[in-house]
Amino acid sequence: MSNAQKARTLLAEALNLAEHDVDGTTMIGVTQQWDSLAHMRLMLALEEELGSELDMESVVNIANLSDVEAMLTSSQDA
Repeated sequence: MSNAQKARTLLAEALNLAEHDVDGTTMIGVTQQWDSLAHMRLMLALEEELGSELDMESVVNIANLSDVEAMLTSSQDA
């Protein structure tokens, strides 16, 4: 599975949305389902996927689908 697909899946599950409803317009502060609880579910899912804890800067900087994908990609580059 590509990082783009993993990101879409993780975000959809955290927001309780269908994957086809998650796209480039899915953003914190814009997407109604992306509240603080959904953000925490996403952070936990990312930590599980990456096998490590996220630092606070990463947690607050993830605000859209592209950010989730970038986080997955950067972990592979490390």
